[in-house]
Amino acid sequence: MKVAISGKGGVGKTTLSAMLAATLALKQRRVIAVDADPDANLPLALGVPADQEPTPLSEMKELIAERTGSAKAYGGYFKLNPKVDDIPDKYARRIGAIRLLVLGGISKGGEGCLCPATALLKALLVHLAVGRDEALVMDMEAGLEHLGRATAQSMDALLVVVDGDPWSRQTARRIRKLAGDAGIKRLFAVANRAADEATLREIQADIPQLPLIANIPEDKRLHGGIIRLEGENMRPQKVLEEHLPAIEKIIREIDRRTAEPS
Repeated sequence: MKVAISGKGGVGKTTLSAMLAATLALKQRRVIAVDADPDANLPLALGVPADQEPTPLSEMKELIAERTGSAKAYGGYFKLNPKVDDIPDKYARRIGAIRLLVLGGISKGGEGCLCPATALLKALLVHLAVGRDEALVMDMEAGLEHLGRATAQSMDALLVVVDGDPWSRQTARRIRKLAGDAGIKRLFAVANRAADEATLREIQADIPQLPLIANIPEDKRLHGGIIRLEGENMRPQKVLEEHLPAIEKIIREIDRRTAEPS
C-alpha cells in the first residue's frame, strides 16, 4: 500500500498519517513513513522526542553533494538519478516496524540553487513508491510539490483530510485538481472531527468528486501522541486502540478500491 495524505493545515493530516503508519505496523506490515511537510510534525505524532527527531534529508548537504556529484556550493552539473536505495536503511529513524524519514523543505532562494537536493528527494520518492515492497505513508503539505509524476502515478491512493471548516473543502477541491494533473487516479476524503451526520453530509456535498470513506471523531487525546517508544519498539497508546476500527476501515477501503480497475 502506497498512500499520500494531504489537506489544509490544521485539519489533522499528520495525526491521520501517524495512525495509518502505526496501524499498518500493528498489522505486521513493514512501513516507511515519510514526513514531506516542511513543517514536520510526524516524528512527534509517532512518539519521537523532539531531541531525537531525524535530521531532514534536505539539510544533509554532504550527503546531497556526495550522491549527486554536486559541488558544495551547488553550482555546476549534478546527477539526476543519484543512488538512494540505501537511504531508508541508513538514515531512517526506526520505530518498531516503521522507518521514519523526514524530507524537509526545499528552499527557493537565499542559499543559491538547491536543485541537487530536489534531485535527491525526487529520486528517493520514486524509489520508495516503485522500488520497495514496504507500505508507504506520506504526510504531505497542502500542495503536492514533492510528488513527481512517476511517484504520483505509483501511489495507490491520495487521502485528503477535511473537517467542518469550509476552507478545508476548498483546499480539498484544489488538491483534487493538482492530483488529477499529476496522474493520481484514486483520491478519497477522510473527515476529521465532524460533529454529526449532518456535517458529514455537508462535507460530501461540498466535495462530490472525492468519496468520503471514513470519519475520525473528535478526540483531544490524539494531540498527545498515539504510540509510546520503548527503545526502537513501539507500544500503542489506548487512544490509538480505540480508533483502530476507523483506521482499519480506511485500509480496507483502499485495499478494496485498489483491486478494482481505475
